[in-house]
Amino acid sequence: MLIINWLNSVTGDESLWEKWFPKVYDSLMGPLERRGFGQIRKKLIQKAHGEVLEIGSGTGLNFPFYEHANKVTAIEPEPRMRELSLPRAQSAQVPIDVILAEAEKLPFPDDFFDTVVCTLVFCTIPNPTKALEEIRRVCKPEGHILLIEHVKIEHRFLGQLQEWLTPFWKRLCDGCHLNRNTLHLVKLAGFKVTSVNRYYKDIFLVVEAINKKQSFF
Repeated sequence: MLIINWLNSVTGDESLWEKWFPKVYDSLMGPLERRGFGQIRKKLIQKAHGEVLEIGSGTGLNFPFYEHANKVTAIEPEPRMRELSLPRAQSAQVPIDVILAEAEKLPFPDDFFDTVVCTLVFCTIPNPTKALEEIRRVCKPEGHILLIEHVKIEHRFLGQLQEWLTPFWKRLCDGCHLNRNTLHLVKLAGFKVTSVNRYYKDIFLVVEAINKKQSFF
């Protein structure tokens, strides 16, 4: 925090870190990806099929793993992240469009997507409940939801540590919350969770769910 404040005071730019973060994101993720997280990501993304929506696609780390989708529409609210993702979109095995949009205001019709993918994104969404409502709206009945998220640990001391660290971590990592209980939010939104796998001491969850809602057709 002191380093960030010093840089901001020197440059007079309060958004210095936000401008820099997209450029170093892949480097920061690299060690985790190489230590098995990349394979976890690949295995999940390969399950996406039909018309696919990816929420918060970042620099496009998921893009190389889409194999069975007819088309992927990826949304990303950060223009610099979107720009960095375009080379991966262009070299992907399936057509991928990357558009600037927010998860809480999805610019798509009801019941449009067969699969919705979210990886390491709900920690940064300002209003995750509204985002899940929107995902539920645009996903077809019986459509699939595929998530990888880091969550608050169900451990008294470590969970409290995440609470203490979150204000600093949000500033350091582009709004990321260490203390989100995303699985609970997914269930509250009305999705039927069919699979939960836990990794890295339960910090990361891989969740598969079905969009259970009434169809009038």
